[in-house]
Amino acid sequence: MKQRIAVLVLISLIASAALLFAQVAGTVRGNCKDPDGKPIADATVEWANTDNGQKYTMKTNKKGDYFSLGVTMGHYNVRLVGKDGQEIYHFNAVAVGADEKVMDFDLAKERAAQAQGEGLTAEQKKEMQEQQAKLVKENATIKNLNERLVAARAASDAGNYDAAIATLTEATQTDPTRDLIWARLGEAYLISAGKQADLAEKQKRFGEAAEEYTKAIDLKQKAMDADPKQKTPDATKVLAQYYNNLANALGKTGKTDDAVKNYTQAAELDPADAAQFYFNIGATLTNAGRIDEAVAAFDKTIAADPNKAEAYYQKGVGLVGKSTTDKDGKVIAPPGTAEAFNKYLELQPNGPYADAAKSMLQYIGSTVETSYGTTKTTKKPPKK
Repeated sequence: MKQRIAVLVLISLIASAALLFAQVAGTVRGNCKDPDGKPIADATVEWANTDNGQKYTMKTNKKGDYFSLGVTMGHYNVRLVGKDGQEIYHFNAVAVGADEKVMDFDLAKERAAQAQGEGLTAEQKKEMQEQQAKLVKENATIKNLNERLVAARAASDAGNYDAAIATLTEATQTDPTRDLIWARLGEAYLISAGKQADLAEKQKRFGEAAEEYTKAIDLKQKAMDADPKQKTPDATKVLAQYYNNLANALGKTGKTDDAVKNYTQAAELDPADAAQFYFNIGATLTNAGRIDEAVAAFDKTIAADPNKAEAYYQKGVGLVGKSTTDKDGKVIAPPGTAEAFNKYLELQPNGPYADAAKSMLQYIGSTVETSYGTTKTTKKPPKK
């Protein structure tokens, strides 16, 4: 792939008045080579006169050569354009006089010259130096942050969550503009909260996790809005996970409605993983005692992924909780209860909830089915 190289401005001497009057047309030619020194064939070289707007176009041959007679003398911007119509390189303020003008496009040479600042004005050199200094600083920052991320991960894997939190906090102070750092800090708080025996400390850490994930979401969203190129499917999935983890932390602090809102946002951003996000809504609502809403969330989970077995089981559990009894003490389960448990058993006959599902079916006076909608039959022993 041809690489577009930054503009290099060349300062050329203006032809003398005597020459301008002596001859009104000149000759231009040149050779075009890519960064590997290979000829750039079938490209277009455009000479645009900045004095009168006149334009000349020439094609390069297999050797990368181009040539033209009768080019009006004056000053030109010269562009090398590839077969795809994209500019490869250009020069500004090129003077054409009485003598033949040779203008080669040697991209390897120009790249090297640009790296050294040759042919640049003082202002351009200063700008280039500032950019190089910025790049060096950026690389150093990234190296520092990566080292801290590795150290924090090692500490977390070893169960030393406080050390991980301290390391990541230092990283946010080094550069507070990185969404990944805030997200990792939120993760450290979220995991460590579950390890706390003290309820107040547990809730405090869940709250901290929610704050850090909120910062990560804000930074990620602003970066994607500012630069459309960053709005990739992978970036969107990352943002969805941030919302999911924020919702998790909020749910643990009792902010159920906020948790549901953020899980829903995650599902909208990443439809491919929507089933998991809807399932998380169902679990959060179940823990909050909002069973009807939880069952509805598990139904959305099933709609998004009909093979998510646990959603059927949890839906069945929710429905069982709404069972009543008749005057004879018989359990009357809401419609769909037995179907939910049987569908779970169909998908995971030996799953972690298989025995519990069978017990629930027995409790509501239903039968276990070999496949969803087909009643299980018991073979009678052979007659002796």
